[in-house]
Amino acid sequence: ALKAVWHRGAVDADGKTGDGAGIHLEIPKDFFIEKIEVTGHDYDNSEICVGMIFLPRNDYADQEKCREIIESVLLEENYHIYGWRQVPFNSSVLGTTAERSRPEIAQVMFKKNENLQTNDLERDLFETRKKIEKLARENQLKNFYICSFSSRSIVYKGMFLAEMLAEFYPDLNDKKLTSRFAIFHQRYSTNTFPSWDLAQPFRTLAHNGEINTVKGNINW
Repeated sequence: ALKAVWHRGAVDADGKTGDGAGIHLEIPKDFFIEKIEVTGHDYDNSEICVGMIFLPRNDYADQEKCREIIESVLLEENYHIYGWRQVPFNSSVLGTTAERSRPEIAQVMFKKNENLQTNDLERDLFETRKKIEKLARENQLKNFYICSFSSRSIVYKGMFLAEMLAEFYPDLNDKKLTSRFAIFHQRYSTNTFPSWDLAQPFRTLAHNGEINTVKGNINW
């Protein structure tokens, strides 16, 4: 379905960079149990939480600082960290513009040390994410963005053409990556330039409205 809406997004002069496209899926339990076990941890049947993170690619000091902030806040909020995973990708499908601005893409896998019901856990994760983002702003960390931070869902997205999503992320071709829902979108940039963080969908929805008009009016 996402490949079928390729025509609605703009394409850069390099022919491969798009306004951004992605898919929002249920966290595939079997897929991430396998990834957790690779880190040397045993899965104990608790709710698996996953953060899909864009990190500064070329500034290793800032990249490490971002990881430190995420880990320190998670531990402070009574989470247990299974570990980090470098997300596999195929950069050959990217255009020059998209590759130049490509972030480091990683997943942090963790669990809550207390038994919270799904809605309460999601609320707690929301507050935890906000604390992480606040610290990142205070430390003036650029090119840091949390695509998703949840026990329910995960977002795979980027600044490529819609039909290249599964080519860029090999995870999406794994048979263990199953979901009961899929929310997808191909962005059409109007009053803000394309960027990896603004690729759609977002953490809870895909939208086709001018939510960013304040920034657009300031630009005018």
